[in-house]
Amino acid sequence: MELVLSKKPKNPIIIQGFPGFGLVGNIATEFLIEHLKAEQIGSIKIKEIMPVIALHEGKVVHPVGIFYDKNTNIVLVHVIANAQGVEWILAEQIANLAKQLNASEIISIEGVSAPYANETNFQAFYYTNDEKCKKKLEAVLKPLKEGIVVGVTGALLLDVGITHTSIFVESHSGMPDSKAAAKAIEVLDKYLGLSIDYQPLLKQAEKFEEKLKKIMEQSQSAVAEQDKKKLDYIS
Repeated sequence: MELVLSKKPKNPIIIQGFPGFGLVGNIATEFLIEHLKAEQIGSIKIKEIMPVIALHEGKVVHPVGIFYDKNTNIVLVHVIANAQGVEWILAEQIANLAKQLNASEIISIEGVSAPYANETNFQAFYYTNDEKCKKKLEAVLKPLKEGIVVGVTGALLLDVGITHTSIFVESHSGMPDSKAAAKAIEVLDKYLGLSIDYQPLLKQAEKFEEKLKKIMEQSQSAVAEQDKKKLDYIS
């Protein structure tokens, strides 16, 4: 696995969203990239998984792309790759990215299962290892006091050398959930003061939901086809 950067902004906030429940983190980061008009400044090359590259509107979508918005000094890590089995390595690369850029904070966006969540009033929770961040977050949402965090975010929480905040948003479905992602955007807007008018953008979030759903389905189909070819060869 290799971290490749064409630019190295100083002291940014890093926001990452890996494939998880409701694809909340993926949809939220996708939305932020387009809304902020962030430029791609790098990627994380993952040799440990099958090389499946998505094409969307004639452009290559990197499995793990790194984007930057100069106006807000935010770096966005946008992921469409299946991180299963490489969570520890990816967490190391995110931590490496934070250290190279001397990032002020890593923010992880995660969806959490809530089958009976109110679709008009998604609840959000936070965890942070920094007291200053905690004071700001307390004014926006509730702390997560009990729970299990898995995947890349779980691995990052164990790296005590980095200021890390996790935002968890209820999602009522395992399918892509744009409404829960919109809640994540609302929380980020209040926490970071991004001045995003997120209310009229709820419908726009559905566009990213459909885009990511299509890319993920095509990616899974390509992997399944590759596995089938392997089985045919063996037999």
